[in-house]
Amino acid sequence: MDVVLFDWKLVFTQIPEILKAFPTTIELTIIATLIGYVLGLALALVKIHRVPVLRHIGAFYISFLRGTPILVQLYITYYGIPLILKYINLTHGTNYNINSIPAVFFAIVALGLNQSAFDSEVIRAAIESVDKGQLEAARALGMTGGQILRRVILPQSVVVAIPSLGNSLIQLIKGTSLAFTVAVVDLTAAGRILAGRNFRYFEAYCSLAIIYWILTIVLEQVFKRLERHFRIDEQAPAFEGKEAQRLTAVLESVRAEKAEVSAT
Repeated sequence: MDVVLFDWKLVFTQIPEILKAFPTTIELTIIATLIGYVLGLALALVKIHRVPVLRHIGAFYISFLRGTPILVQLYITYYGIPLILKYINLTHGTNYNINSIPAVFFAIVALGLNQSAFDSEVIRAAIESVDKGQLEAARALGMTGGQILRRVILPQSVVVAIPSLGNSLIQLIKGTSLAFTVAVVDLTAAGRILAGRNFRYFEAYCSLAIIYWILTIVLEQVFKRLERHFRIDEQAPAFEGKEAQRLTAVLESVRAEKAEVSAT
């Protein structure tokens, strides 16, 4: 009887079965990405504006999450949140049901917090790339901080941040493969379950490699299209409309005043 050491056919035939866990992986990726963007923006603004106390807390938060493995963070979240809830139950007389918390919740929290630490630096660098003269001109026009953020900073910083945020998202979707360590049945867990039935672990991991490879290729193409879509044509007029012309005039005035002050 011939022994089949490696079954190429199985690598491809079991992919549809593994893909049944694809919605879980996408759920982890989307929610963790949103958490990363929101917290990352908040951390970036705190660091840029050097907010007292919060600036130091944010620096510690970023340093810890960027300096420790995501696997360790998953375990800390998985075992830490139940301990916190037990403490609250003991000290406040509450009755939180720890066993009712779905495993995917722990993975989302860990991945989202980790993502925010990396995204914050990307967003901060993108915001700081905006010309300071444009910010001064916007203030001179009487814009509020929120208006400046929405109309001046974000539209330009998004263009700068897209490539790095795309790479960060690709790293995240690959990082979701560790969610199986906290009992989440994602793509990797589905592959391991299949391999446990026929002991074809090598074939299962080859199937997973193909799936993640295709996912990253698709994401790369999506972000390349987004980058081309949002890229500012340097040959096109920088501003259009009366309000934009007024902004340009104010900007030139501010720059001229700066030049006069420097000259004196």
